[in-house]
Amino acid sequence: MKKFLVAVLILGLAGYGLYYFGTNVASEKVVDSVSKELEDSGQMNEVKSYIENDPELKAMMKEAESADESTLPFKTKGEATRVLVKKVGVTKLQDLQAKVRNGTASKEEVLQALNEDLTEEEMLALKVIAYKEIYKK
Repeated sequence: MKKFLVAVLILGLAGYGLYYFGTNVASEKVVDSVSKELEDSGQMNEVKSYIENDPELKAMMKEAESADESTLPFKTKGEATRVLVKKVGVTKLQDLQAKVRNGTASKEEVLQALNEDLTEEEMLALKVIAYKEIYKK
């Protein structure tokens, strides 16, 4: 019985470690891959131009630029990924991604879906991370 409990504890800790470090590695790879793809194809400039021409998105980036990072609930892509997976869920995130990719979801729908599951502080933290990725700050 004791050996069984030790084995379960070890497996549990190993699973948590894989989840914790796996989300960090996965989120870094995904974001880096998307950023590189956008830059290599010249679409990063299109993204920046789209943001500059959309008053709502421009306001979001201004808010992110001036945010006090010391008060944010998370600061890294890995932490953001864990929060999104935990609070929004993988299925909902995949559905949102598919709708955006197919052009069937508006920016308002995506923001509303995220706002349902995340706090204002978490949304601000996501904006800060997006700002840093887009503007390489």
